[in-house]
Amino acid sequence: MRNVLAMILAGGKGSRLEPLTRDRAKPAVPFGGLYRIIDFTLSNCINSGLRQILVLTQYKAASLDRHINLGWRFLNRELDEFIDILPPQQRIDEQWYQGTADAVYQNIYTIEKSHPEHVLILSGDHIYKMDYAQLIREHKLSNADVTIACIPVSLEEGKEFGVMQIDDQQRIVSFREKPADPQPLPDDPTRCLASMGIYVFKAEFLFDELCRDATDNDSAHDFGKNIIPSIIDSHLVRAFPFQDKNSGDSLYWRDVGTIDAYYEANMDLVSVAPELNLYDKSWPMRTYQPLLPPPKFVFSQSEAEEPRVGQAWDSMVCSGSIISGGHVQRSIISADVRVNSWAEVEDSILFEGVDVGRHAKVRRAIIDKGISIPEGMQIGYDLETDRTRGFAVSEGGIVVIGKQTGLSDLHDSAPAESPRSDAVA
Repeated sequence: MRNVLAMILAGGKGSRLEPLTRDRAKPAVPFGGLYRIIDFTLSNCINSGLRQILVLTQYKAASLDRHINLGWRFLNRELDEFIDILPPQQRIDEQWYQGTADAVYQNIYTIEKSHPEHVLILSGDHIYKMDYAQLIREHKLSNADVTIACIPVSLEEGKEFGVMQIDDQQRIVSFREKPADPQPLPDDPTRCLASMGIYVFKAEFLFDELCRDATDNDSAHDFGKNIIPSIIDSHLVRAFPFQDKNSGDSLYWRDVGTIDAYYEANMDLVSVAPELNLYDKSWPMRTYQPLLPPPKFVFSQSEAEEPRVGQAWDSMVCSGSIISGGHVQRSIISADVRVNSWAEVEDSILFEGVDVGRHAKVRRAIIDKGISIPEGMQIGYDLETDRTRGFAVSEGGIVVIGKQTGLSDLHDSAPAESPRSDAVA
């Protein structure tokens, strides 16, 4: 893998994930309590033996830069191993990246410095586990100019992806980006074959195509819209069926581009047998680990007049969190969260530093970092009331409270429990 350079496109706005992307890029959005979305792509790279990685950022990149600097600086530069962050250089002109191909084109100089024979182009905003070494090995053996990872999806989902047709040698014979009428698979009329946005190029061929595309004023400078369709007939472009690293039988790959898709992917993790196995020691998921104590569950006064028992079930609870006399069910509790006495959290995702006040009730909600839920407040029980408070509500009825929401003005609350004291509940 030493002749392969990986490039992760991590500059997406993620506008459909607002307010979670109001202050951060989509790849930097927390996921699964402990991780950021980009951790899955980065972990796939490291586990696949890739040690030369460029991360291309653009919009609202401060949070993403900080996360990578804290958790992903363990490679040895003296051995020519690196994970480097590349903000827009504006080497070509004063515009930001115009498309996925333009993002790579504007960094050709940096790519050439690594002298790669092959370039692996990845997206930083999908949730999946994949051994890229298998993809690269197949690409080299076939002597393809480009190899594209693909996965079957429903026809409705296919409208949001690049859809391809292949022959019996896995050569791509047709490619359409976000078609209104995706062509189904020959053996399955309900599904089509979608591009995962994962490409392996011969490096010299990639440079030639990027330079050609850059001079086309009618191009959107995008791999799916322009580069790939233009080379289907003249070059060897092959498909690689996705092979995931889960212990289950299904192919787990999620584009968490909307609030509902993001919520469902998180909730997958708290099922008894999740499709995405985070506990597979053969394929560890890496991230930044804050220096926090283990999670703690306090109070067991079940026979008191007003019982308060700190408990959580069918949930994930991260380090530094205290379930202090509250109940948590089917939820993801990130680091340094406090659920105070008689509070209830159900089917929800709480980001780092959230504090849920006494007697508060949270249901089917996503609460961003550092939010304090006032005592007695109910969230997710009356969606119209939640909307009038200024909370975002998804099409699926998920309430989202962003970082800048001022809850203190919405509810007259008593002082919350001491943030880290077990003497007061």
